[in-house]
Amino acid sequence: MRLRTLTLTTALTLSLGLPAAAEIQTRTITVSNGVAETHPVGNGVEAMRECMTERTGGAWTLNAFWSGALGGDLDATQALRSGTQEMVITSTSPLVGIEPALGVFDLPFLFSSAEEADAVLDGEFGAMMSQKLEDSGLVNLAWWENGFRNVTNSVRPITRLEDFEGLRVRVMQNNIFLDTFQTLGANPTPMAFGEVFTALETRAIDAQENPFVTIDTSKFYEVQDYVSNTQHAYTPFMVLFSKPIFDTYSEEEQQILRDCAVIGRDVQRRVSRELSQQSLANIEAAGMEFNELDVAEMERIREAVAGVYERHAETIGQDVIDAIQAELDRLRQ
Repeated sequence: MRLRTLTLTTALTLSLGLPAAAEIQTRTITVSNGVAETHPVGNGVEAMRECMTERTGGAWTLNAFWSGALGGDLDATQALRSGTQEMVITSTSPLVGIEPALGVFDLPFLFSSAEEADAVLDGEFGAMMSQKLEDSGLVNLAWWENGFRNVTNSVRPITRLEDFEGLRVRVMQNNIFLDTFQTLGANPTPMAFGEVFTALETRAIDAQENPFVTIDTSKFYEVQDYVSNTQHAYTPFMVLFSKPIFDTYSEEEQQILRDCAVIGRDVQRRVSRELSQQSLANIEAAGMEFNELDVAEMERIREAVAGVYERHAETIGQDVIDAIQAELDRLRQ
């Protein structure tokens, strides 16, 4: 009788088109990162792992690889597009070749605060950008934080627009960053990150720009005298999942991925901001001279680089720039 009941149940399930198997399958998910496990991304990944374990009853295993162990972020992202890896956490800048609209986040002085960035990324504009990525075979589960970038140098504090003049500044190999610092009057020099400390030490370059956490952990305070709170760019991280693999997951599993990425986001952002303040205290204690820029001078600097937006509008998409500026205008009212 029990066998007959099971058979009838199976037949009914098939006839109604209902799932015959459990919605949550046993899975091993690989996530790669270019940063070290000690970075706040590590805290976010651990929060995701705990969430996944709880939501799946231990059916999912999240294996994290750090410091580019599986290759650079661009290579890992291409593996997602081909369906050979599940997940990567990457900043937006390396992926502008895949989705040029991501260049919007490289534009200078886009966000004025972390709270403003959160509102834009977690709102309609962030959803629009995530949709663009799906067209490239990528699912953005959540926006995390790399943070605001600030300038250090060995020449003088940057307190006004003219202080950029002639500074030899290391920048990423990124056309918008190059244009920004050229427009400010500096001499930007593209350079691999691993070469920066020695170049600063030998005075081959005068300056570099990065978040406080990177300045601290890279010990740039040993070869730099001044750190200025320029906040000239804010870079988000994306928690990207392979769309070819994502599409094989049940709706329940897809929702678990999104929910756990958001839980990880909240932890990662909190730790990132706490660590940023601690890192600033560390580099000041190590002897670097820190300065803010007054509001009027920041406005002069923003006006000086306004042309960068126009020169890169065709590549990024004028509609994308208009959309983010409209959202920022709404928030600032």
